Amino acid sequence: MALDDGRVVSNFVAQAITGQPITVYGNGQQTRSFQYVDDLIAGMVAVMDGDEIGPFNIGNPGEFTMLELAQLVKEVVNPNTEIVFRENTADDPTRRRPDITKMHNKFGWEPKIQLKDGLARMVDDFKQRLHVE
Repeated sequence: MALDDGRVVSNFVAQAITGQPITVYGNGQQTRSFQYVDDLIAGMVAVMDGDEIGPFNIGNPGEFTMLELAQLVKEVVNPNTEIVFRENTADDPTRRRPDITKMHNKFGWEPKIQLKDGLARMVDDFKQRLHVE
């Protein structure tokens, strides 16, 4: 994942690692679902190896508010990181959560890596690339 790709997880992690405040837009109650790349690849392989034709949602139905994510990043990266709130954009969806029922029923697939565990792996990678201890 690129350090500056504009995605919320990479933004929060990069901010916390570099000592900047974590920026939450709006009140932080909008939700997202996060998936570690290993789970995505396992889901794609299950579809490619199977006889079923899609489409299939390969995601993680675990839902977190932006504020919960910011607090988790703060916990994992730097407990002293400040969380600041900024005005939200007009086009920010309030909820995103994939329905993986079809993937589970057809292939027995579901994500395995919990957000906190994937986040810890990501933080280690970002710290190496940013040359931060």
